[in-house]
Amino acid sequence: MQRRDFLGKAAIGAAAVGLAACGKKEEPASTAPASAPAPSAAPAVKGSMPEVKWRLTSSFPKSLDTIYGGAEVLANRLRAMTGGKFDIRVFPGGEIVPGLQALDAVQQGTVECCHTCSYYYVGKDKTFGFGTSVPFGMNARQMNAWIYYGGGQKLLDEFYSNYNVLSFAGGNTGTQMGGWFRKEIKGLDDVKGLKMRIAGLGGNVFAALGAVPQQISGGDIYPALEKGTIDAAEWVGPYDDEKLGFYKVAKHYYYPGWWEPGPVIHFFVNKAEWAKLPKEYQEAFQAAAYEANITMMAEYDHKNPAALSKLLQGGVKLQAYPKDVLEAAYKAAQDLYADEASKNPAFKKIYTEWDQYRKAENAWFSLAEARMDGFLQSHR
Repeated sequence: MQRRDFLGKAAIGAAAVGLAACGKKEEPASTAPASAPAPSAAPAVKGSMPEVKWRLTSSFPKSLDTIYGGAEVLANRLRAMTGGKFDIRVFPGGEIVPGLQALDAVQQGTVECCHTCSYYYVGKDKTFGFGTSVPFGMNARQMNAWIYYGGGQKLLDEFYSNYNVLSFAGGNTGTQMGGWFRKEIKGLDDVKGLKMRIAGLGGNVFAALGAVPQQISGGDIYPALEKGTIDAAEWVGPYDDEKLGFYKVAKHYYYPGWWEPGPVIHFFVNKAEWAKLPKEYQEAFQAAAYEANITMMAEYDHKNPAALSKLLQGGVKLQAYPKDVLEAAYKAAQDLYADEASKNPAFKKIYTEWDQYRKAENAWFSLAEARMDGFLQSHR
């Protein structure tokens, strides 16, 4: 069908407006592969290349094999591509620095790189939220499109350069679940005063609804929930959540995680250490990061259905967020973005382009993707 015929359909006129915003062609960012390289397409490394040994600190415990495993995918692939000459040793959160200080360790040169979530650092600047996910933002595929082809990589690295690091997408969990609660959430009144472990700008939105957000690293969530230090907690989804045992102390499992529709996990690299690498090693690192990004999403998609089934068989109560909570959260998020953009130039710069791209992507996804998904889900 010709594009002009497609856009002429009155039934999807609103979507066409958004799609038109996609018309401008963007060049792939310089720090990301221009296309999807298969592992066999990785650059060949010359026999005379130097030996390089790096340390990578993760924000995640080793027991969470999928999210922690993204760093191992990177390290293993680099060793394979360089004959063991580019060797990155991966350390779980807490072994070198606490999980929520991974970025700081790279910035200061304590380690060469880390594997973490950008939004863990919104306390420094709310602009950090865009690198991972912000409430009611883009899903995993849309985030990949924005980072690799929509100018997102350039925008992010301009911001991250203020912290002496470069970024590489290194994983995604897909839209996350909405957390574990000791008590049922029937409406907005049940959110008020609630102490909840939640990361990123989602915490700011929950605070606007009257909750008391807490930022706690993954390995420390269960003890806090068990002792009643917090009333609720969110992490990722069924596979990780079952491993962490939340269902033992909180039976109400909510969805969706509206604050994390497509969270990206990043590799951050110290800029000076990156500059020291031979070009071949830089290319190999980018290819390995790409592989870690894609395979993590596929692995979670594979593992989550079986884990959810097991949780439900164990008596977990699966519940959707009430509509009034979602609507209030959406409004609070939009107010947050407008307020922060009015006083933070870095936030405004990324938000302006990110929001335009998000609207165009949603216009496209509202057609074939949403219609097909909705039909199939109606026939479960």
